[in-house]
Amino acid sequence: MYKRLIVFFSVLLLTACSGINPAVEDFPPAPPIIHDAHAHSWYLYSRARLATHEGDYPAALNLLREAISIDPGSAVLHGEIAEIKLKIGQIPESLEYVNKAIALDQNYRPPYIVGGILMSSVGKDWEAADYLRKAVKLDPEKEDAYLHLALSLTRLFEYEEAVSTLKSMVKLNPESILGYYYLGRTYSQMKLYRDALGYFTKVLELRPDFEQALIDKAATFEAMGDYTKATETYKALIDNDEHRAAVLQRLIQLLLQQRRFPEALNYLRMAVQSGYGGVETKRKIGLVLLELEQFDEAVALFKDLLEKDPESDNLRFYLAVALEEKGELESAYVEFDKITKGSPQYIEAVGHMALILKEQDKSDAAIATLKEAINSNRGNIELYLNLSTLYESLDDPQSALQVLIENEQQFLKEPRYHFRIGVLFDKLDKRNESIKRMKQVLSLDPNDAQALNYLGYSYAEMGTHLDEALKYIKRAVAIRPGDAFIMDSLGWAYFKLKRYDEAVAALEEAISLVDDDSTIVEHLGDVFAARQYFKKALKQYQRALILAPERKELIEKIQKLKGEQREQVTK
Repeated sequence: MYKRLIVFFSVLLLTACSGINPAVEDFPPAPPIIHDAHAHSWYLYSRARLATHEGDYPAALNLLREAISIDPGSAVLHGEIAEIKLKIGQIPESLEYVNKAIALDQNYRPPYIVGGILMSSVGKDWEAADYLRKAVKLDPEKEDAYLHLALSLTRLFEYEEAVSTLKSMVKLNPESILGYYYLGRTYSQMKLYRDALGYFTKVLELRPDFEQALIDKAATFEAMGDYTKATETYKALIDNDEHRAAVLQRLIQLLLQQRRFPEALNYLRMAVQSGYGGVETKRKIGLVLLELEQFDEAVALFKDLLEKDPESDNLRFYLAVALEEKGELESAYVEFDKITKGSPQYIEAVGHMALILKEQDKSDAAIATLKEAINSNRGNIELYLNLSTLYESLDDPQSALQVLIENEQQFLKEPRYHFRIGVLFDKLDKRNESIKRMKQVLSLDPNDAQALNYLGYSYAEMGTHLDEALKYIKRAVAIRPGDAFIMDSLGWAYFKLKRYDEAVAALEEAISLVDDDSTIVEHLGDVFAARQYFKKALKQYQRALILAPERKELIEKIQKLKGEQREQVTK
């Protein structure tokens, strides 16, 4: 009806203003002009809509206010003012007009949409959802309210209703790119990554150039732990200027996590060349160069960075490490020594200085350096552990243990401290004391995989409490499933229990994780020898000897095994 009135009123205006005088014989006399207040208010409304379209909001508001003065009961006019007030950021006034429009006509839908958007914009998503649910109820066939409602529900963690709302939206419009996209986003927030991946894939089928969906797809692969697919997906986005900085950052991080250092280095350099990389990116380049053992380039880079920021202990520390790795021990020592005592790098720098002195056969100076640092930092656990390790490396486990025992009162709640004491007791053939310490570690941290493994392996070696040993080691495996040395312990416990098939499986898995450890290979040989698979055992012992030629006990095992083979043939 309103549209018909506007059209009718416009025709009247056009006829009045046309300047054409129709012939009397062709047209009947014009009817007298009737000043209809309702029609005039809608004429003002149509002019206001035109002003809004042109961005002239003050003029639009003036026209609408005039229209309301003529027709104060119009929900449409109040709703239009609410929408304009929202556009220009006058939130309280917009809400006032929204509520006036709804009070005038509770079945007029547009103010509910405006109210929902308005409440959402100020963080009041519960109120927004109430408005938007009403809009959906008034006309379920219109999809404009569904997306706003779903977004508010997602922010309220009402995921099930959000998903249901978005599915209703895509049912109405099977080509709704935003509907599928936000279904992906919502499922991702719910950590239902496979569902999320399906919807992001659907979005990209409908619109292959939707790059934000591709970024979210990569992030979903990342969340699923499929770093290879995540990496390849991010690589496909590198050429996009808008998202390049963020994509490079994620791609570099993923490559570093996967220890794909050459690729990471290429993209780090790309970030610098593109203007996205500052000092932090260059620092990462330096660290990657260290990993790749490109020490000359690492030294040059850190020197350059340090010239620009000579007060940075962080950069100086990395320069010193690079020099140390390069073999320039004197220069490295000088740089470590420049690091200020109050900096976070100081303690680690002292440790490196002590190691350099030891390498230079200055063991007394190394010990003195650590003791001096301890005098200034008596509460620092690292210094005591470093001093103990230094004594151990000098084949003095008794002094290594004494340092820790004398100072343990201040570290009674430190699992690492007790673990080191336990290791040293074991080295001094005090296995019962070692076991007590490992149990003390577990009383402080029941999930300490190293202590669990140490306990289990110790019992297996002793041939006692084998069932208990197996339980300890299995717990360690559950905590650190990819640790080759824990898998070796598991295999050794199975061997001691004469569960040979399980022992072989565990030891072969350990070797697949670390294939250059002679002890693990030897253990597999021991299992084969126990089963009298002499050829297989001999092969493993010989392989272990190649890995560790200095181990004379392997030569003895090989000779003994060959003798047993000959004896078996004779029989």
